[in-house]
Amino acid sequence: MELPSKKPQPTFHTLEEIRQRKDELLDQIQNDSKQFSTLWGELFVKRENSTKGDYIASLITNSVTVIDLFLLYRKLRKNYGSILGLFGKSAKKKH
Repeated sequence: MELPSKKPQPTFHTLEEIRQRKDELLDQIQNDSKQFSTLWGELFVKRENSTKGDYIASLITNSVTVIDLFLLYRKLRKNYGSILGLFGKSAKKKH
């Protein structure tokens, strides 16, 4: 999947050209939405033929991800303090 590139904006001279471009964009958005829905569905498909080894590998991968997110949170909390405000905690005020 490609990221959209910045292209020069076309100039429109008639209302019909604007309507045509609107229809093209609507078709493109609908196609992108279908593709996104398909990819999203594939992401959460339960694998039926998983072995115990696959289960353990998945468990380790998920654990590493959680630890990584926790360390990232701590680093951001230390550097940015109160603007994160996660879990309803406020940063301690320094006097």
